[in-house]
Amino acid sequence: MMGSPVVLSITQLNTYIKSLFDGDTRLNHVFVSGEISNFTNHYKSGHFYLSLKDDKCVIRAVMFAQSARRLRFLPKDGMKVIVRGRVSVYEATGQYQLYIDDMQPDGLGALNMAFEQLKAKLDAEGLFSAQRKKPLPKFPKRIGVITSPTGAAVHDITTILARRYPLAEIVFCPVLVQGEGAAPQLAAALERFNRLSCADMIILGRGGGSLEDLWPFNEECVARAVAASDIPVISAVGHETDFTICDFVADLRAPTPSAAAELAVPDAAELKAFISGSAVRLKECMEYQLADSKRRLDALTSSYTFRRPQNLVELERIRTDQLYERLRVCISQKAAEAKLELRTASGKLNALSPLATLSRGYTITYDHQGHIVSEISGMQTGEQISVLLKDGKLHCLVEGMEVKHE
Repeated sequence: MMGSPVVLSITQLNTYIKSLFDGDTRLNHVFVSGEISNFTNHYKSGHFYLSLKDDKCVIRAVMFAQSARRLRFLPKDGMKVIVRGRVSVYEATGQYQLYIDDMQPDGLGALNMAFEQLKAKLDAEGLFSAQRKKPLPKFPKRIGVITSPTGAAVHDITTILARRYPLAEIVFCPVLVQGEGAAPQLAAALERFNRLSCADMIILGRGGGSLEDLWPFNEECVARAVAASDIPVISAVGHETDFTICDFVADLRAPTPSAAAELAVPDAAELKAFISGSAVRLKECMEYQLADSKRRLDALTSSYTFRRPQNLVELERIRTDQLYERLRVCISQKAAEAKLELRTASGKLNALSPLATLSRGYTITYDHQGHIVSEISGMQTGEQISVLLKDGKLHCLVEGMEVKHE
């Protein structure tokens, strides 16, 4: 007779299934290729949650923050990748999933993918815009150099600067240019130069190397430090064929550190030759101007006016007398014309004057209020009136009135 069946709890069942997965060595270290979908980046925890699929199947996957922080690129939906990890069961849901330890783009290296992603991101923000580029000073007094103290780049830069333009002071800030801690040191050096305002321009660079060696100059913190710099920055990283994110953000890209030194300062020998040539041309120009001025002065001093200046005074005196006579005649004519106009106007006014009317025997009568009386209506017997004559005024009383009838 069979014994009673063993009844398991869900937890016991899931734990047993998980032990089977974990005990299978073939599932503890697997490489899987697939396309990412349903990607979720939990910014607070730093974990990545996603699905990997091919044309037929799909599997859930998770990449914990400790592994995710090592990625050089940011996974996205639709990206084809190759992952390394283990298959196990999540006991809480009973779902088996892939726990990812490492991830690489399928067909394109992780560094190349990270480079293209950051380049597209910063370009969209306008950090590569030509309008942001600051002009380099023509005659810098202090030049900041940020590079490794042991590489050939610092020797090339300082040698060329000293040869081409010894007037400039070199302010050197030694940093790591490759490895884990290089990017924070580069960003901190740029910030320090700007905070202390100890340079007119900055050369940031290093010699050639692999993409991994040059990677600190592709880090976002370094790119943003270059973009935030108020001091113009020349990017001089690697060889002429090497391009980094710093090259796109910087105010000027130099193909090599030596070329950066050439571009940063003018050639003192060329400046000296230019100044010497300018001095010769200036001297020749001044001598010509002096000779020309002397010729003009000699011509003036030998002229008739300078030899007989009294004749010029006499000519001006005669001209003044002529002008005075013309002015006197003109004033006389104007005065005569004005008198004639005044006489004519006076005649016209006299003809219209009431005094002329009075001289012909007419009178003007005023009432006691001084108003002119033009008719007898409104007048009364015994009312006082004044009669204006040619030579005086009569004060009268109205004794009677006679109305004229038509």
